[in-house]
Amino acid sequence: MTGDARYAAALERLSSLARFGVRPGLEPIARVLEALGHPERAVPALHVAGTNGKGSTAAFSDAILRAAGARVGLYTSPHLARFTERIRAGGPSGSAEIARDRCASLVERVMAAAGGDALTFFEVATAAAFLFFAEERVDLSVIEVGLGGRFDATACCAPFATVITGIALDHTALLGTTTAAIAGEKAGIARAGVPLVVGAVDEAASESITAHAVAVGAPLVRLGSELSVATDGERIDYRGPGGALDGALLGLAGEHQARNAALALAATSFAPGFRPDERARREGVAHARWPGRLEWIAPDLLLDAAHNPDGAAALARALDRLAPLRFTLLCGALADKDVDGVLAALLPKVARAVCTRPDSPRALAAEALAARVRALAPSLPVVAIDALHDALAEARRTGPVIGCGSIFLVGALRALSTGEPIDPRTVGDPLPIGTPH
Repeated sequence: MTGDARYAAALERLSSLARFGVRPGLEPIARVLEALGHPERAVPALHVAGTNGKGSTAAFSDAILRAAGARVGLYTSPHLARFTERIRAGGPSGSAEIARDRCASLVERVMAAAGGDALTFFEVATAAAFLFFAEERVDLSVIEVGLGGRFDATACCAPFATVITGIALDHTALLGTTTAAIAGEKAGIARAGVPLVVGAVDEAASESITAHAVAVGAPLVRLGSELSVATDGERIDYRGPGGALDGALLGLAGEHQARNAALALAATSFAPGFRPDERARREGVAHARWPGRLEWIAPDLLLDAAHNPDGAAALARALDRLAPLRFTLLCGALADKDVDGVLAALLPKVARAVCTRPDSPRALAAEALAARVRALAPSLPVVAIDALHDALAEARRTGPVIGCGSIFLVGALRALSTGEPIDPRTVGDPLPIGTPH
């Protein structure tokens, strides 16, 4: 079997696990990791949780640590276009996603090690990442939580620092309906003696996180207390663990990225064996890249992965900075998201809307999304076009376009615009394990 055929077969096997999408408890993945020789214990990890900003904080952290001379494994989810994007490794000269044939081999080995255990999609992916990082002998890893924290498969890692980027209402059916409840689930990544770096959270979430950190003995490093950041949108002034840093250029666009960079600077200062100096910190913050986040993919096409109200609000603030440009909103959404909350933040910022359907069984039909737009903004011009290629052409007809609303949509738009390969969407992104109830 060729490498591509083997990879395609591995994707099909992963896709078949979607029916096991969500369940409580870490026992199944713990048994598999034991059978594999505990690869999750081989590499010290920076463990990143939060409602929004996890991926960007992970990208900043990865870039800072690599600039400090470390060989770093990076595990993130979901992917934009290819499953292999989730598992990366590299050093100061750059980071690359795992090769398809190697990925297929790891998936096969994890599923063989599972024996009679029926693993979830996310459990297999996470175990494969741990195994890859151990075998590649990376110095450090940066691990993004899939969902929640307490029951997430990534919670098996051995962290040198943990991060909660922020708390907002998302996945409420699984994590709870208040910020305090959601914060309690995410604070489950805290470990005794391991610094817990916390971003901007409301009072209820802060009390929940603090109570959990005190209970387990995790030292707290909080934005607005033990660390601070100021920005003009292009550069940051940072105060916190690792020392002050003034005028550092931000590699990711948007004022909200200043907070993510600050969290990364604080967390990476605790890295064993590779404490970043000023040069590494400046270089890492400036060179971080995270596709699909306020990314101009063409002169008239801006992409952003905002898919909940908190992310949409950050995008809306970024669009204000781009005035007087008047964008057409090219939007797609999943039915289980707070679609009205996303639209309410964005519709006042755009001149018209084109609604389409992301390639996911959980997606809203284009016309159903357009009906939501009409209800919220009756005077805004809106059309519904299910076919993505046609929807993009229509959106571009009157000026610059902002494509957002679903990571599935952003990934497809990015692949369509760049010509990069994209995996067949038989591998959707079922929710990872994490139900606390």
